[in-house]
Amino acid sequence: MTTRVLYLLGSAAPPVLNVADVIRQAQEAGWEVCLGLTPTAARWLEDQLPDLVALTGYPVRSQYKMPGEPDVWPAAHVALVAPATFNTINQWALGLTNHFVVGFVAEAIGKGIPLAMMPCVNRAFAQHPQFDLSVDTLRGTGVSVLYGESGFVPNEPGKGSPEGFPWDMALSEAARLAEIVHGPVGGGDRATRSVAVGRGQVRPPACP
Repeated sequence: MTTRVLYLLGSAAPPVLNVADVIRQAQEAGWEVCLGLTPTAARWLEDQLPDLVALTGYPVRSQYKMPGEPDVWPAAHVALVAPATFNTINQWALGLTNHFVVGFVAEAIGKGIPLAMMPCVNRAFAQHPQFDLSVDTLRGTGVSVLYGESGFVPNEPGKGSPEGFPWDMALSEAARLAEIVHGPVGGGDRATRSVAVGRGQVRPPACP
C-alpha cells in the first residue's frame, strides 16, 4: 500500500494543543505526517516536541532551513493548515512570509501542492474587514478554505472549546484533495472514510 504524505501545519490557537491525537488519527487512516508549527505554536508545544518527533519520525519544523541544508521531510501530497489563526491567514493572503509555515504554503500555491485550510478565529476577529478579503484571496488561488457552514463556524470571544474543533472534517478534506490530484490509493480511501463520520454534526465552538 502506498503511503501518502500530509504536511500538518498549525498555528497558535488552542486546538493545536491536541495535535498529537490528530497525528495519530491521520496515521491510523494511512497518512505519513510531517508537522510544522508557527513559532508561537512551537513555544506552546515545547515540552511535547520530542514526543512529536518520535510520533511522526521527522523533525518538527518551525523555522526556515539554512542555505545548503537538505530537506528533512519527504515531498507532500497535500498540506493542511489547521488551526489557522487570524494572523496566519492574513499573512498568507498578503504574502508576508516571515515564518516557515506561511512561507511554505505561499510557495505551495505556485507549486501546485493541494492545500486545505481551516480557520480558528472568534467572531470579533472575523468581523475585521481584512479577514473576508484574505479568505476570498486564498479561495481564489485554489486553496480549499473550510470556513462557514461547510467548515469552521466562529464563536463568541472567550467562548471557545478546543475539543470542538472539527479536525475530522479537515482531515477528510485533505484526503479528498489528495485523491483528486494523485488518484485513489488504499490509505487515501481509508482516510476519507474514517474521518468523514463527523460531518453534519453540531459541534461546540473551538476558539477563544
